[in-house]
Amino acid sequence: MPVFAGPPPETEPGIGALTMGGLLTEVVARHGGREALCFHPSPVHPSPVHPSPVLPSRVHPARPSDGSDVVRWTYAELGARARRFAKALAAAGVGKGTRVALLMGNRPEWVEAAFGVALAGGVLVPVNTLFEAPEIEHVLRHSDSAVLVYQEHLAHHRYHEQVRAMVPALPYLTTLACLGTGSYEDFLEAGDALDDDACDGRAAEVSPFDDALVIYTSGSTGIPKGVLHAHRAAAIQSWRFAQQLCLDPTLRVWSAFPFFWTAGYCMVMGATLAAGACLVLQELFEPGDALALLESERVTNPHAWPHQLAALESHPHWETRDLSAVVHVDSFTCFGRHPSVKIDDSWSPRAAYGLTETFTIISSVPADTPAARREGHEGVILPGNVVRIIDATSGEEQPAGSPGEIRVKGPTLMKGYLKVAPEEVFDTEGFFATGDAGFVDEGGRLHWVGRTSDLIKTGGANVSPVEIDNELLRHPGLHSALAVGVPHPTLGEIVVVCAVAQPGSDVDEDGVRDFLRGRLASYKLPRKVLFFAEDELTLTGNAKIRADELRKLAVQRLAASENTF
Repeated sequence: MPVFAGPPPETEPGIGALTMGGLLTEVVARHGGREALCFHPSPVHPSPVHPSPVLPSRVHPARPSDGSDVVRWTYAELGARARRFAKALAAAGVGKGTRVALLMGNRPEWVEAAFGVALAGGVLVPVNTLFEAPEIEHVLRHSDSAVLVYQEHLAHHRYHEQVRAMVPALPYLTTLACLGTGSYEDFLEAGDALDDDACDGRAAEVSPFDDALVIYTSGSTGIPKGVLHAHRAAAIQSWRFAQQLCLDPTLRVWSAFPFFWTAGYCMVMGATLAAGACLVLQELFEPGDALALLESERVTNPHAWPHQLAALESHPHWETRDLSAVVHVDSFTCFGRHPSVKIDDSWSPRAAYGLTETFTIISSVPADTPAARREGHEGVILPGNVVRIIDATSGEEQPAGSPGEIRVKGPTLMKGYLKVAPEEVFDTEGFFATGDAGFVDEGGRLHWVGRTSDLIKTGGANVSPVEIDNELLRHPGLHSALAVGVPHPTLGEIVVVCAVAQPGSDVDEDGVRDFLRGRLASYKLPRKVLFFAEDELTLTGNAKIRADELRKLAVQRLAASENTF
């Protein structure tokens, strides 16, 4: 039976403690005096959705005592603050397995709370700050959270008002700590009477296999699911990303990725701290503020989604900002075009495949792998992981080179979906069916070709929309683009690219096709290129374009055209 396995897990270098509390303890001992994080409180920007003024918070616990707005914590300070938070949880009655919800932007209190929950033996439930009140209430109820730590307001959200309104409907929620009302400090002070030995004793009893996090999916396919992960998954991926991204203590990492998803949690927060580097925090993405941070904090490693990169490049201050400290970015992104950035194609994290259910990557190659060896695939299967490729029609396992659905198991695979029977999630041998299509080649490299439902079948050939999308990422005139299959009377489907142009760009349909010609086989070239305004597109919670909705838009647009094909 064909299976594709990574090396034994014990052969992977750079893996330390397998609990998140243990990870923090290790890095504090190793890097105690180094800067762990810095935070510039966000200026108030008018909300396009709710124009009411943002009320000032009454307290700002993260701010330093000297009155400066910029917060800087060393590793030792982060460790002390996380321990204080863990003692506050103990004083509030949190025991092993108690679920603690966290509703905040990317700010220092998020980091101290996340590690405090880990040290206390609790289970962190990061709440999506993009959710509206009904979705937040669903997460709190579905997760049976007993404690909610949150900030008073963020952007147009008035969390304190919303939470107070939903509390009567949440029978397990007993403790609230709200940053900005005074109750957060009261919560912390309640634990000050406990001694450090009590905190250390709890942390010592946390196992790598204990529940650690419940990550809620974005909800693009229905009600968000709670993905339950053990400490081992989060810890491995944090240590692993530090290695895969070639991080070291001299680097400074900024990201627009929120910490409430696995990529933000381990690829950004966990990996940065595992490497002894510095987290440069921005509570909410705003391109002008982000550019100021990148310059003033000498950021070396920026992470952002394509639409955020487009917002940075189109900002009036883009070309005048000094971004010369940047060293780790894909050269084909806007950073590679910035006049002050001098990089080549020697670094890229794109050769990787993973999902929320595996706490990010199960295949990858190090970001400094030469371009010729990292392109055209999603990396090799990582230690401890096992992959099977299953034919959708026959259910048979496929050999190397043959496509099918990707199924996986390994040390970072979730424990299951919260309140869903295991037999509904895993097959009889413990494999998880990802719903993604792909294959493993003769060299052991995994290739992802898209969702099983998104493959385009045109003229008897299968076309991966991912392959087209990856090439279009390099087009400087496109803000975003996605290839979809649209029904055709003789070909079955045709390839249609739906695109949003960069502001001020004169890119047109022929220009997009000419850009792809020579990069892709002729049958993969789009028959049509449709341009949309950004507000016409439906996005998932993590700002990805929804292919199903885009396909409908494309069909409608083509049906309205006199010369459809």
